[in-house]
Amino acid sequence: MLTYPMEERGDLPLYEYLYRRIREDILSGKLTAGERLPSKRALAEHLHLSVITVEGAYAQLEAEGYLYTLPKRGFFVSQVDRTPAPKAPEPPAIPEPEAARQWRLDLKSNQVDTARFPVSTWARLTRQVLSEDGAALLRPVPHQGLEALRRAIADDLRDYRGMSVSPEQIIVGAGAEYLYLLLAQLLGPGAVFAAEDPGYPKIRQVYGKCGASCRPVPLDAQGMDLAALAASGATVAHLSPSHHYPTGLVTPIARRQALLRWAEEVDGFIIEDDYDSEFRFTGRPLPTLQSIDRSGRVLYMNTFSQTISPSMRVGFVVLPPRLLERYRRELDFYACTVPALEQHVLARFLSGGYYEQHLSRMRKEYRQRRCAVLAAFRSGPFAHRITISEQGAGLHFLLRLDTDRSDADLRQRAEALGVRLGFLSEYAAVPDPSYAHTLVINYAGLDEARLPQAVELLGAVFA
Repeated sequence: MLTYPMEERGDLPLYEYLYRRIREDILSGKLTAGERLPSKRALAEHLHLSVITVEGAYAQLEAEGYLYTLPKRGFFVSQVDRTPAPKAPEPPAIPEPEAARQWRLDLKSNQVDTARFPVSTWARLTRQVLSEDGAALLRPVPHQGLEALRRAIADDLRDYRGMSVSPEQIIVGAGAEYLYLLLAQLLGPGAVFAAEDPGYPKIRQVYGKCGASCRPVPLDAQGMDLAALAASGATVAHLSPSHHYPTGLVTPIARRQALLRWAEEVDGFIIEDDYDSEFRFTGRPLPTLQSIDRSGRVLYMNTFSQTISPSMRVGFVVLPPRLLERYRRELDFYACTVPALEQHVLARFLSGGYYEQHLSRMRKEYRQRRCAVLAAFRSGPFAHRITISEQGAGLHFLLRLDTDRSDADLRQRAEALGVRLGFLSEYAAVPDPSYAHTLVINYAGLDEARLPQAVELLGAVFA
């Protein structure tokens, strides 16, 4: 029976301490692949814990790929590299016509509920910047972004994503597309990019317009397919391991380790696009790929478009030290593309704790909204014809419809009723019949009061 000194947990929650100890035993080899763990109830009684505490620890380990379950048999240890989890390194010293239409129901757009954004706080911080440091707004902004903002981002990554990075590694830019362009130039014309397929189309579009070779790589149940990646000839893999868009796949620890080994073998890099990872509704946030990278192969990027607003065109990329000097040597001539005032205000919004407070409120709101949407769809008139796939995270999920109609026919029927739908097939570079009749449901803009109308409209489309 697993035995741990729970009194040594310090300030850690019980379930997190238990999760860490079991993870250490798996990585050290004390618990071997295929070994069955005690039942939740048995371990809870043995350690004098609640079943809920053990359940939380097991759920987090399963989400990260350290454990797997077999129906009616229990939890078992996954096959992973038997190396200790590395300590965090010390920081180095260094608009479309379709979208413009007024829709009765829009489930395609990545909408964000901006009504709950603390506008009064943002306005107050703006006034503070203008009155206390107005002269700073007239000075040139450093090429990599305002130092105060980069420092606030580094602190946020340390506190909430477990990443130890220096502000010097961070480059601030005006949104994800701009950062894609910058990275294409940084990694050079000889780089061959691998993009997840299906995946966010703009990734392929931006790299292609930069003249870079971008090759779609299919996904399996654990994320980017390793054999296909190796066969692609790519030297850079662009992926979202914590919550893939649009499939919702989460890449487990064994696959993450394998991807890092691939990057070392080809002397390449991984761009970790941490899309909507802030909205995970069960367990702890998953560790980033960057946080387990020991060889400086991962470029981490994120934006504030999902957490604040799509109009907040602020994103950032964290470069590994091995690329920082190249950036300064080759691309330091670019001016920062984010206005000074926005950077100053955002820096205060982050460092003052307002951003985390806002995220906490929105997680609660989106969790409730997600539950309401899923419940309404699963009890609607089309419930017997749909299969929903979701991972308890993100602002979207997949809905597969049992129908003989084509995606084009469904889209035409929907548009005639003023309904905008997104289909998984639209995200694929290589067509696949298995993607047919699968909708990508972006639910963030669908509040509970509009659910009856949404169900009625979808019922008419699906009829």
